[in-house]
Amino acid sequence: MAGCGSWVFFLTVCSASLFEASSDIKVTIPVGKFFTHELFRETFQNDFEPLGKVYGILYNDPIIFKCNKQNFPDLPEWLRFTQRNPYDNGFLYGTPMSPGKSIIENSEHKVLSSYTAENIYATNQRSYDTVRHLLIIKVVPDKILPYQVEVFIKLREIEKVLPSTVQDEIKQDLQKLWDTETLEMINITNALDRGGRVPLPLAGHFEGVYVKVGSEEYFSKCLLRVLTLENKKQCKEEAKIKVPGECHFCINPSNCITWCKTELFDLTKMKPKPPAPTMGSGILEAGEDFKPLESPPNRDYFPDYIVTVIVPLILAIILFLLLAYIMFGRREGIGKRNARTNQIQLYHHYTIHENTDELRTMAGNRGVPPPLSTLPMFNSRTGDRASPLQSDSIPLIMAQQDPYSDTLPRK
Repeated sequence: MAGCGSWVFFLTVCSASLFEASSDIKVTIPVGKFFTHELFRETFQNDFEPLGKVYGILYNDPIIFKCNKQNFPDLPEWLRFTQRNPYDNGFLYGTPMSPGKSIIENSEHKVLSSYTAENIYATNQRSYDTVRHLLIIKVVPDKILPYQVEVFIKLREIEKVLPSTVQDEIKQDLQKLWDTETLEMINITNALDRGGRVPLPLAGHFEGVYVKVGSEEYFSKCLLRVLTLENKKQCKEEAKIKVPGECHFCINPSNCITWCKTELFDLTKMKPKPPAPTMGSGILEAGEDFKPLESPPNRDYFPDYIVTVIVPLILAIILFLLLAYIMFGRREGIGKRNARTNQIQLYHHYTIHENTDELRTMAGNRGVPPPLSTLPMFNSRTGDRASPLQSDSIPLIMAQQDPYSDTLPRK
């Protein structure tokens, strides 16, 4: 029994090593066709625990995928990666638009193609183990489909559309809408990558996806309704689009398209790209000698002088005269102002000025007698001073003696 167990262990280790040695994945995709590669968590989970199935130990660990081009920090410009949650599968998706410039020589002929090696790293969040897979993508040239349609699906997210089963459902609906079976998936893009807003984290709110398909057959009548003036007017007014029954092919409500965001692309009518410029020898052709002008033409600077100097000066003078008139020409004068002022108010005003002048005079000479306004029982109107014993009134300002008057020098 012990020998049998050791043989089982040996065969398991050998099978695991062979599986890891053959973990490199090679795919070939044509230019202009949509590519999707799903990273299954179960596959990498078996790499973390190769003996788990033998001993009946199964784990459901969170796994985070990280992808990059070999010897480069990021993915190619046409390839994108998404994984919503560590417990979800990851997806590599994109559409290559050029076969590249690498030339691979064989003994018989040359094939223009591009090899892209992608590193896929899976990290186990429980044990922090890391597994590396290599994905080799070969992009070969192919014919670009002349007629393409891009639709917007509002009630979908990119992770829910990338599985092959969902792509087949959307493709079947679009085949009925286009009235053709020769339909190819060209691209699927997240609405957030096209400037869309992040939806609220509530039920019924989705990011939305753009799906582009193509065919060699011309557009159907239902698709041509997008180009009609009536449809454009309704979309501009944000009114509800009335889709006829023969153009409504939406079996699953989540796959229904938004008609106002549907675009048709006819590549047969597009202008061809201009030819590339021809490279010359780099030497100028022989010709006549350069003859510069003897003197520059005369120019009259007087209008510029008027605009930059005279006009601002005139405006400054006008503003100065207007300000002078407001400040001096509009004043009513002291006599006119006093005539319109109440006498009690004028007396109070003059009393304040007199007291102020008196206090300023005292500030220069501290040896003078105290002012009358500070004496007890002082009558501000008559100037008389009554004895405190003969008056029942209480002085408003009590006379106080400066405690520091004896220490200050006197004149």
